[in-house]
Amino acid sequence: MSIPYADQGVQAVGPVVLIHGLGDSLRSYEPVLAHLPLDVRALVPSLRGHGDADRPDQGYTPADHVGDIALLLDDAGVNQAVIAGHSSGSQIAQLFAITHPRRTLGLVLIGAPGPVPDRAAAARMTEEVAALRDPIDDTWLRDFAASTLAGPIPEAFLDTIVAESRKVPARVYQTAWPGIRDFDLSGDLQRITVPTIIIWGDQDRVPVATRECQNQLVDAIPDARLMIYQGAGHSPHWERPQQFAADLASFVRSLRA
Repeated sequence: MSIPYADQGVQAVGPVVLIHGLGDSLRSYEPVLAHLPLDVRALVPSLRGHGDADRPDQGYTPADHVGDIALLLDDAGVNQAVIAGHSSGSQIAQLFAITHPRRTLGLVLIGAPGPVPDRAAAARMTEEVAALRDPIDDTWLRDFAASTLAGPIPEAFLDTIVAESRKVPARVYQTAWPGIRDFDLSGDLQRITVPTIIIWGDQDRVPVATRECQNQLVDAIPDARLMIYQGAGHSPHWERPQQFAADLASFVRSLRA
């Protein structure tokens, strides 16, 4: 199996791995990469089953993706990195920090689900995912992406997101979803000891990524702080890529210092 990844910038102390959410690909970080200073090396994979990565029959749990990220670091010749993840990608980032603490320099969680699953919201999503059939309807894909937004983004970029989501077979959504739905690190988050920033848009309407969820993460992770993007939704790095790139670069440079 192989997964593609973008590699941009020059490595100083440690690079950043940017992990996308369910249904996305490495292209979801293109607006961020356009603004990220070149002294910050960014490694941006398409997770297995997504984008142009291979699509095995199984292996879509957060732990499987963590293993792939570790192998990606090996392939890139990197020992330690800042691990950043969006939405379900933030679950992978958290688990990586717990299982590979010596390889984690810092943690960035974007639109992160809370440590305690919202069973009612998860049940509704379970029904939607179970009903998916190939080819997945473009209207569903576009509505799924648009539901993460509170404001406009360039139409061409939204088209790119939908086109990349179209590459993901229904079986990948259906195989990956239970691991996302049942993910619960509430008893282990205190083991994350690296500096952590939690980035959240105050117009995030995703039921499992409320302000209360962010507060739970801040309280549970010893060295965490919350950064709120006023007026942004569940995907603040799509709506405010320049601001996100600047905040990310500042965080990485502070770790270097």
